[in-house]
Amino acid sequence: MLKNEIGALILRVTLGAIFFIHGVVKFQGGIENTAGWFESLGLPGAAAYGVALLEIIGGILLIVGFATRLVAALFALLMIGATLKVKLAIGLLGNGQMAGYELDLAFLAIAVYLVINGSKLFSLSKLIFHRDTTNSKAI
Repeated sequence: MLKNEIGALILRVTLGAIFFIHGVVKFQGGIENTAGWFESLGLPGAAAYGVALLEIIGGILLIVGFATRLVAALFALLMIGATLKVKLAIGLLGNGQMAGYELDLAFLAIAVYLVINGSKLFSLSKLIFHRDTTNSKAI
């Protein structure tokens, strides 16, 4: 049981840190550029702000272990959208100019694992609510 929780903690913190960094980079690189890229894909430019904020806030929430299942579900949806809208046409391993969707699939798998299993070790949710959130039926 403890080995599973340690594994879930590693996945939760790693996924949270990676998404946090991706969100910060979107703002550092000029969120307007990201918004323009979204528009070139046929998406609303304002969605770039929502995605970047989700990555930053959701990343922090995963790192501290608060609302893990909900945030992981949102990240899973984000990875499905990114794969279908952007990466699928490029292929699994990319096209030499852009990475493929192999990393997106790995992030999706981690997110789905966290949705299914949760992660309570060193989690803020467990500290606040004093209950086993991994056995909860709600996301």
